[in-house]
Amino acid sequence: MSRPIHRTALVVGLAGTAVLGAGCGEFVRQGQGPVLAIVTTLEGASGAQPTRFGGTLGSDVLTLVTKEDNGVKIKVPTIFTDIGRASITVTLKDPGTTASPSRPSAMNAVTFTRYRVVYVRADGRNTPGVDVPYPFDSSATFTAVPGTPGTVGFDIVRLTAKQEAPLRALITNSTFIGTVAEVTFYGQDAAGNDVSAAGSIGITFGNFGDPD
Repeated sequence: MSRPIHRTALVVGLAGTAVLGAGCGEFVRQGQGPVLAIVTTLEGASGAQPTRFGGTLGSDVLTLVTKEDNGVKIKVPTIFTDIGRASITVTLKDPGTTASPSRPSAMNAVTFTRYRVVYVRADGRNTPGVDVPYPFDSSATFTAVPGTPGTVGFDIVRLTAKQEAPLRALITNSTFIGTVAEVTFYGQDAAGNDVSAAGSIGITFGNFGDPD
């Protein structure tokens, strides 16, 4: 039997067919800065189909990929990283008045440098490594300014999560695990004030049918 290939698929473009509606987002008021950040869209794509983004994600724990070996087509078990994509807008906390609206400046630009993903379940069973994958932190650098949203692609389900409990067991059974991934982005405005923005997306883990 062929051994699983561990591979991270890179997003080569933003064009694709959305299979479901947009993910939900919310803003987090943090720090004393003059701006707040809002996650306006949060989507996910299977690593096996990295351009097919949707508002929820079906995460395949093991995908059979067709390869050719000496002229013979074989199915090779492959593990993919799943991809997230987010858009974040920045607005002034104090918009001013109709007669005298507040105007943003270069100091209101927010550069985000890291993010955190936490998985939770609706039934309250949220023990990492038992009920849900472990949370993780990673880096992602992008900038949003008032009037110009910032967009970023990032890993939302890591390769290692599919090799650990509880996802590893899904390879050999027909069970599915439904979760919500809570994603928080952290950064600072140009004046050094902390800014964060959070959104969530539903993720169902299982051994799904494989794409042709």
